[in-house]
Amino acid sequence: MTDPLTFYIDGAWVASEGGRPYDVIDPSTEQAVTTITLGTQADVDKAVAAATRAFETFSQTTPEERADLLDRVIEVYKSRIPDLAKAVSQEMGAPVGFAQAAQAPAGLGYLMGTVKALREFTFSEQVGKARVVHEPIGVVAMITPWNWPLNQICAKVAPALAAGNTMILKPSEEAPSCAMILAEILHEAGVPAGVFNLINGDGPTVGAALSAHPGVDMVSFTGSTRAGIAVAQAAAATVKRVHQELGGKAPNLVLEGADLASVLPPTLQGVLANSGQSCIAPTRLLVHDSQAEEAAQVAKAIFESVPVGDPAEMGAHIGPVVNKAQFDKIQALIQSAIDEGATLVTGGPGRPDGRNAGYYVRPTVFADVTPDMRIAREETFGPVATITRYTDRDEAVRLANATEYGLSAAISGDPAEAAKVAPRLRAGLVTINGWSGPVGTPFGGFKQSGNGREGGKYGIADFMELKTIVGEPA
Repeated sequence: MTDPLTFYIDGAWVASEGGRPYDVIDPSTEQAVTTITLGTQADVDKAVAAATRAFETFSQTTPEERADLLDRVIEVYKSRIPDLAKAVSQEMGAPVGFAQAAQAPAGLGYLMGTVKALREFTFSEQVGKARVVHEPIGVVAMITPWNWPLNQICAKVAPALAAGNTMILKPSEEAPSCAMILAEILHEAGVPAGVFNLINGDGPTVGAALSAHPGVDMVSFTGSTRAGIAVAQAAAATVKRVHQELGGKAPNLVLEGADLASVLPPTLQGVLANSGQSCIAPTRLLVHDSQAEEAAQVAKAIFESVPVGDPAEMGAHIGPVVNKAQFDKIQALIQSAIDEGATLVTGGPGRPDGRNAGYYVRPTVFADVTPDMRIAREETFGPVATITRYTDRDEAVRLANATEYGLSAAISGDPAEAAKVAPRLRAGLVTINGWSGPVGTPFGGFKQSGNGREGGKYGIADFMELKTIVGEPA
C-alpha cells in the first residue's frame, strides 16, 4: 500500500505540511499496527484548492460519463476486497471473515446502488413555463467514523461522484488504511486529479478546519451527535449545507404474543454483529409483561452461544471493540446498570474468560431495565441488550419513542400487526423482523439522529442543488 504517512491530494500522494505522527492501534493486541500523519490547516487549504480547481471541469461531465467512471471504480474495488477487509479487521477489530463478507462488501453495495440510481435519475423536469434542474453542489467535505468505515465512506463518495461534485475525505484516524486503499482504487479507476482528496486527521484540527472552510460548500458527517453539533456550529458562519447521520438508540418493539424463539434471533443478531458497533443496532428490547421472563431466557441463550475471539482468525465469533475509550465507556454503562438495579441475565463487566489483553467485551443482557437508567438512554455501541417491560401497545410505542434519537427502530412479531405500529415510530428506518434496510432506500434519522439521507436516488439528490430556469425558448 501507499506510504501511510502521506495524503492523497490533487491526484498524487504528498507529504503533510506540519502534521504529526499518530499510531493506529490493533484493538485485539493493544499494539500499534501502523502510523499515519494527522494533518493541519495547511493540508486542508491545499486539498480544498485542488477540489475547487477540479470542480470547474468535473461538474460539467455528463451523467453517462460519471456512471461509466463509477463502473470502473466498482471493478477495481472488487479486486481489492481482500486488502480492504484485512485493513478493517486489523484497525477496528472486525473478524476477518465478517470483514470479507460484510464490511468490505457494504461499501461496494453503495457504489453499485448509486450507479444504478444515477442511470435512472431525473436531472431536469418541466414545471409550467420553468425548468427545474439538479446541479452539483460544489466542494464536499466528508468526515466519517470507524465502525463501518467503507460503508460510510462509500455512502458519501459514491453520490458525490454521481452528482458531479469534488470532495475531501477525512476518515476516522482509528481506521484510516481502508480509506487510503479506496484512494488507490479511485486513482486506478481514473478519477480525475483533484476530484477526490484524502487527508488523515483528528476532529478538532482537520474536521473543524473542513467544517469552517469558506471553500467548502457542503459537509457530510457521520458520527456521534456531540461531534455532529460541533460540525454544524463550525459550518454555520459560512452557511454551507450540513448533512449528518448521527447517534442511535434503536428500540426493538416485540409485539405481545410473538413467537420469541423465531423473531428474536434476527434482531438480536443486529446487537451482536460487529461487536454491537452499529448505529442501528436494536438494543432496547421492549417486551410485554407476560413474555418478559421468556425473552430474557431466549436472549441469554443467543448471547451465550456467540464466542468472542481473535479477529485475525476465521469463524463465527465477534471481535473486540475499537479502542480503550470505547471499551471503558461500555464497561461504565454495564456497571451503571448493575448499580441502578437492572437484573444481569448474562455477561457483565470485564473481559471474557481467557482474555487478559485486547478490548474484548462480554456479550451482555440486562432485564428489568427502566427508562430512567443510563443504559436505556445512552448509546452503548457494544454487544449489550436491555429488556424493558410494557403493559399495552400504547405504552410500548411511548417507550420506543422516548429517546432523543430516531435513526432506526425494529418491530418483532406478526407483520400485519407490525405494519400498524410502524407509522407511529419516530425513526428514519423501521424494520419488521429484521434490523437493516435494503440497497437503494434512503438512510438517515429523525430528531438528534441527524438530517439528510444517503442511498439510491435520495443520496444523489442530497448532494445536489436545485435551480429554476425561467424564460428558455420553447
